[in-house]
Amino acid sequence: MNRLAHEASPYLIQHAHNPVNWWPWCPEALEEARRTDTPILLSIGYAACHWCHVMAHESFEDAATAAVMNERFINIKVDREERPDIDQIYMAALHATGEQGGWPLTMFLTSTAEPFFGGTYFPKEARFGRPRFVDVLTAVSDSYKSRADIVTGNVEALRQRLDTRQDPGELPADAPLRAATQLAGVMDPVAGGTRGAPKFPNAGLFELLWRAYARSGETSYRDLVLTSLNRIAMGGIYDHIGGGFARYSVDERWLVPHFEKMLYDNAQLLSLMADAWCVTGDPLYRARSQETVAWLEREMAVDGLFAASLDADSEGEEGRFYVWSRAEVDGILGPDAARFAEAYDITEAGNWEGSNVPNRLAAAGLGDEATEAFLADCRSRLLAAREARPRPGRDDKALADWNGLLVAALARAGAAFDRTDWLDLAETTYHVAKQRFGVGDRLIHAMRGDTRVDQGFALDYAAMIHAALGLVAAGRLPDGLADAYRWVETLEAHHTAGHGGYYWNADDAESLIMRPDSPQDEAVPNANGLMVKNLATLWVMTGDDRYEAIARRILRAHARAAAQNVFSCTSLFCGQDQLDRLASVTAHDAPTLVMAARRSGHPAVVALDAPPTNHPALQMAPPEGTAIVCRAGVCSLPLADTKALTDALWQAG
Repeated sequence: MNRLAHEASPYLIQHAHNPVNWWPWCPEALEEARRTDTPILLSIGYAACHWCHVMAHESFEDAATAAVMNERFINIKVDREERPDIDQIYMAALHATGEQGGWPLTMFLTSTAEPFFGGTYFPKEARFGRPRFVDVLTAVSDSYKSRADIVTGNVEALRQRLDTRQDPGELPADAPLRAATQLAGVMDPVAGGTRGAPKFPNAGLFELLWRAYARSGETSYRDLVLTSLNRIAMGGIYDHIGGGFARYSVDERWLVPHFEKMLYDNAQLLSLMADAWCVTGDPLYRARSQETVAWLEREMAVDGLFAASLDADSEGEEGRFYVWSRAEVDGILGPDAARFAEAYDITEAGNWEGSNVPNRLAAAGLGDEATEAFLADCRSRLLAAREARPRPGRDDKALADWNGLLVAALARAGAAFDRTDWLDLAETTYHVAKQRFGVGDRLIHAMRGDTRVDQGFALDYAAMIHAALGLVAAGRLPDGLADAYRWVETLEAHHTAGHGGYYWNADDAESLIMRPDSPQDEAVPNANGLMVKNLATLWVMTGDDRYEAIARRILRAHARAAAQNVFSCTSLFCGQDQLDRLASVTAHDAPTLVMAARRSGHPAVVALDAPPTNHPALQMAPPEGTAIVCRAGVCSLPLADTKALTDALWQAG
């Protein structure tokens, strides 16, 4: 075993028996590189990553390849989910070379950890237009020894391109609507999602379009979101047998998934499905939400929290756990098989590489109640049979940011669907997360069992604040505001950048070659954008203008970056929309109206049991059984029925 054997990360442990002399990212590895003036081979991936497994099996488990790596490099392996700061720095470096990013990320660094060359997956033998990995290793190593001028030039060029600091700017008031209009142009109006393949369930993009619908009343924005959610919910990217959404679809129809399942995708889609159901009443969204929460509880729960991901591979094959032959379905369902197979596209020839990915893309939506009951019974029998198969690996580390996103989603869905059990689950998970990730006023990022990653990142705070505010907005967690106050102060004290945004790392964290402060989203929202949304909600909940001031400071800090890269900064635009358009509902002994507000499906509404200090509603004395809607400091007359309240919330403009 190499040095990874004692790490907490399941991804690192997967490589503990490689013949490669792997180091984890640690001061000792960096010091060894400096002492010996040896270049660093940095390999970054995650446990559910299919191509990471491929490169490991081909190269890292191969003694001859490992011998070249060990002779010529200090080899460092990083779990991108455990150290997103390191991943962000070196992925940005790869992008700066003009290469498309992805995982595994393979970067070559100087002995002082400065990047000078890189790529993603390199095959053991030349294919896909990519060179043989050993040839890359020898060429890079030889260049490092004999062509110092080239290496130094690359280092300097990348350093300059990684320095993306910009002067503050201003986003116009209609920037969220402009951004949504621009992004609507890249959407697929038939299949949903962005045009072409692969297709990702881009939750931030869908949220921005939903907010544009709420802001403008233009139904084309709504329809793009609903089309996307419908196709995702009916496509093979959804696990129709066991529940839960896969990471992305490799085709443009949402038919064939890349079979890994990530906690963050399911959290964000759960929240969107809840809002879509509130507006449309489509039973599809309720069904997928129920099935997804059931999957989370059945397969992802770990020590009161939720695990990071499920692998795409089992028995050495991608998707093997999830696909079916027609003969298997016939053997399990007997006389019911033909009807089920017709509904779920199960054929003798298969719909993917000779096997079948269950899907309902041929249907416009769910069938009648009797049909759905029949299909549910068939699915339960198939699920029971599937449980006997060798399972994909589970990355059972728990992450503060991803668990925070899930808690917020469970709170929103629980309120929308009137599921007190989901609200209970959200609140219980929050308390466990607060206890296990909390260290005084600080948060840590990750844990597995009793092993903890002590460093906390800005998104950990943003997501846990989001969770606390989501529970408060759902009528739960009386001490949630106090938690949010405390974590905002920690962010302000330890993460504030000179330009006004937030650094990923705290000021007392390990020193890296740079302190990342990118505002760009990845598959999860960026901490800066999510904090604008959080601060807007705190401002409305408390009436404290300081929170508005901080939110606008963050927006100014990243205004130019957002304007230049709309697609990658949707969370900032969503945050701006929240800041400018958030409506509060305050009721006087009117629980039905509070419930109606929480089930409005509007993305910028918060229902309060009582108006806070300095809230404009305090100037009014509404009669019992009524509610007041306040937006941008202007309040409505008292409203006594749910339709009038909903209409007031959805008033465009």
